[in-house]
Amino acid sequence: MKRRDLVNYLLKNNCALIREGGNHSVFYNPILKRTSTVPRHSEIDSGLGRKICKDLGVPPISKK
Repeated sequence: MKRRDLVNYLLKNNCALIREGGNHSVFYNPILKRTSTVPRHSEIDSGLGRKICKDLGVPPISKK
């Protein structure tokens, strides 16, 4: 999946971008008080995308 699709999905599910690092972006779910990192690659493996969603407590991104 594209990184921008995952980032937009997380933002629509009330997750906030805390900071940008050199290799990762850190997202935070203020409702559940959970954090997760998203690698700064243009393509992200779908399994990793599901894990990031699970870490943040949001429903997994659906396949198109």
